[in-house]
Amino acid sequence: MVRVSVLNDCLKTISNAERRGFRQCMVRPSSKVIIKFLSVMQKHGYIGEFEIIDDHRANKIVVQLNGRLNKCGVISPRFPIKIADIEQWVADLLPSRQF
Repeated sequence: MVRVSVLNDCLKTISNAERRGFRQCMVRPSSKVIIKFLSVMQKHGYIGEFEIIDDHRANKIVVQLNGRLNKCGVISPRFPIKIADIEQWVADLLPSRQF
């Protein structure tokens, strides 16, 4: 079986572990996109530290969860957009913020 989106698998694993109340989860396989995405999530405080484990295959990542994540997912397919168009795409794709 071929993995279509490793980023989607990673975020689904983290989201499921967060819902079940786990303090950490293991994500596999690893990629550069996943590492960059996790570093952005860490910078904004949604996850704690993460550690990359080299198993001489596709690597694994152990993510420390801190309970601040409600839901995360991937918008597929990845659309190439310009910086000037980001606000319009956010308004079109993300849920409303008018509580």
